[in-house]
Amino acid sequence: MKRLFLLLFLMPLSLLGQREKAPLQNRNDPNRSISNKEVTVEGEKPPITDYLIISQKRDTTFLDTTLTMAKDFKFNYLRKDDFEYMPFHNVGQPYNELGKSFDLELLSPRLGSRARHQGYYEIEDILDYHVPTPLSDLYFKTVVNQGQQLEALFTSNLSPQFNFSISYKGVRSAGDYVHTLTSSGNFKITTHYTSKNKRYRLRIHTTFQDHFNEENGGLESASLEGFMNDEADFQNRARLEPNLTDAESLLDGKRFYIDQDYEVIGKKDSTSYYSGRIYSKAYYEDKFYQFSQTSADETFLGEAYVSSNLQDKTNLEEGMIEAGASYDHHIFGFYKAGVARHKYNYGYDRLINQGSGTITNRLIGELYQFKAEFAKRIGKFDVTANGGVNIAGAVDGQFFNGQASYKFQDFDVKAGLAISSRAPDFNYTLHQSDYLNYNWQNNFNNIEKQELSFNIASEKYINAQVTFTTLQDHVYFAQSLITNANDEVTGYNATPLQASESITYLKIKISKDISFLRHFGFDNTIMYQNVTPTDDIINVPDLTARSTFYYKNRLFKKALLLQTGITAKYFTEYNMDGYDPVLGEFYSQNTDQLGGFPMVDIFVNAKIRQTRIFFKLEHANQLFAGDTNYFSAPRNPYRDFAIRFGLVWNFFL
Repeated sequence: MKRLFLLLFLMPLSLLGQREKAPLQNRNDPNRSISNKEVTVEGEKPPITDYLIISQKRDTTFLDTTLTMAKDFKFNYLRKDDFEYMPFHNVGQPYNELGKSFDLELLSPRLGSRARHQGYYEIEDILDYHVPTPLSDLYFKTVVNQGQQLEALFTSNLSPQFNFSISYKGVRSAGDYVHTLTSSGNFKITTHYTSKNKRYRLRIHTTFQDHFNEENGGLESASLEGFMNDEADFQNRARLEPNLTDAESLLDGKRFYIDQDYEVIGKKDSTSYYSGRIYSKAYYEDKFYQFSQTSADETFLGEAYVSSNLQDKTNLEEGMIEAGASYDHHIFGFYKAGVARHKYNYGYDRLINQGSGTITNRLIGELYQFKAEFAKRIGKFDVTANGGVNIAGAVDGQFFNGQASYKFQDFDVKAGLAISSRAPDFNYTLHQSDYLNYNWQNNFNNIEKQELSFNIASEKYINAQVTFTTLQDHVYFAQSLITNANDEVTGYNATPLQASESITYLKIKISKDISFLRHFGFDNTIMYQNVTPTDDIINVPDLTARSTFYYKNRLFKKALLLQTGITAKYFTEYNMDGYDPVLGEFYSQNTDQLGGFPMVDIFVNAKIRQTRIFFKLEHANQLFAGDTNYFSAPRNPYRDFAIRFGLVWNFFL
């Protein structure tokens, strides 16, 4: 497979020499070429709408350099709105989930360790670019205690047909609590090529990623009590003792990806359009999650096979080759179908003999898959559908996702139906560890999901999202308590379980940004959730809300755009998921109800030309709070008051 992938990777590069110029086309055409004039004329500044950003689904947007509340909400480690997340105290640590979103378009299991993948670039996260002049995007933000957070991107069109980008995201943050250092790096290179006649298209990306965390297991019982009582001796958080002082985790991965297609037949004029293409795509990815510890802590994590130099390394090597054809017609719509071969090798380099049986070391298999897509405008409705099925191989799986949308004058409406059945992630099925309680080999049923969704999007009225999901045979990690001879709880493990009954999950999310008195605004988001039955399998707060009151105006002869205000976020108490460092996963628990505390941030943001500057007093109400009952997960306090600042700077060369 590696040799075949290498062949597919290298052959198209010979086509990159076709760099002839093409005339300027409609600016709304995502595949249009850029003319000589746009690229080279000195002194002429191309419009911002010419700096295109292309997703893996070939949806095209343009660079947005505005300063809005949405930009403030996205100014964080994940670079996306974290309304449905609760961050741990240090930058680069996991985010607990306040709202659930279920994967509905997967056919095969993943590595697992999902809590550590939140900052990991998946294939669908990779963007391509098409720019008239070289573009740089620089993101910087301070961290907690010592360190820095930086993301830099450079992209350029070497010709109207060929674009490349290179970027690096690096984080290093010491944290306020003992043994919570984080250090991560995400490096990616992309290339995007379209031939002069637009018949051949190619895109390639390569990623190298490593996410290192010191793992402290949260505060030990005496320190936890001192923190909650706000004792003076523990105002310096470095005095609080953690459960673990020598444990570390590392998520490391590299991926090579290629996607290409060629138009076999096609015609485009003012009255009709059709295009028939053949395509192929392939990727190879090798990654692992490793938990290591200098000395075993049997009080907190249970009995261990060895007393020192513990190292649990879980590896997944996988590759996929897909080929097919698509047809797009101005009357009949868009059709795409293909077959894929997916091969995986998951596991460990040893066998575990537990006396009652042997735990295998590898899950090796291959899947043959069929995938299809459809899109058409029927009347005034835009209808899309896609699906896939494992037609042969080691595990079963299928999914279907259909959507219909309608554009009214002042708002858009979209309704969707999704059905999914797939095997649980590999770490639910097989896991090995130097700790006795973290060894298992299971044979779970496929997880079945069905989801109905309804969305309304309107700048004039309101944005609303309603999802209703049912799950059968849901697989999850549940808390297991470790006790001493006196039946006192000393530690915690996570155990994989499969729910025996159907679960229903309802999420209603409403948001609206209201402007008034010309320069003032009131941005509100509220989310209601309900889970049935309430057996602590899926735990979410009933209510989550965020409100921002802000002032926005141009100053200094309109040279500076100022945006300042206050944001308050709140969620009701619930059995917040715990975090397990051995697995890199969150688990359900029913012993600690957390939440019910406000988080108030005061911010001053500004924009000068293409630079956006952000200054924030995070968790400012902690300075005046009557108690310290604020947590990101059991035993893991949320961050204290902190002054954070940073910028996003775009350079147009």
